[in-house]
Amino acid sequence: MINILIIDDHPLVAGGIEMMLKDEEHLNIIACAKTAKEALDFLATNEPEIILLDISLPDIDGLQLCELIRVKNKYSKILGLTSTNDASIITQLLHRGANGYLLKNMERSELIEAIDKVLDNKIFLSRAANEKVLEQFSSVSTALNNVPALTRREKEILQLLEEGLNGPQIAEKLFLSPYTIETHRKNLMQKLNANSLVQLLNIARNKKMI
Repeated sequence: MINILIIDDHPLVAGGIEMMLKDEEHLNIIACAKTAKEALDFLATNEPEIILLDISLPDIDGLQLCELIRVKNKYSKILGLTSTNDASIITQLLHRGANGYLLKNMERSELIEAIDKVLDNKIFLSRAANEKVLEQFSSVSTALNNVPALTRREKEILQLLEEGLNGPQIAEKLFLSPYTIETHRKNLMQKLNANSLVQLLNIARNKKMI
């Protein structure tokens, strides 16, 4: 039997979850806490397998409560439960020890899937939340890295410059003319917005291009 604690100050939410799970014989809702204090008092003597945690509570912020629970309770799986589909809250919640994140407009099948996944030691994000996190990761990654596309030859020359070879040496190694190597070097400088060879290599290192 999988025991579940619901922490949510809205009776309709707790009631809705109970209705969703009433036909699942292996899932047992053992308590519903309306405040963080009620939840902590209950958890002082109980250790449910699953905790459904509302992020917005009247006495303590749900993120803070998640951290408090995780310090005292290493084994329960915590699923954040909220109507806010915000990537920063999702990442903060996971950072504080949660095992997953569900939106309150979830379907019954998604709730059961989430419970099964976290019990299997996996992280679960609702589909909408997952899209939000990926969207933020993509935009942040692009903004931070802003890595220009290099041709195969440009990458090859950049690596040889990093190894300390000069233009004539690279030309000899690649069987190309010094003029061709110089043209590629200028293109690299332009693409990485560098004014010198030292700056070019520093930028390339920071962007993990070499």
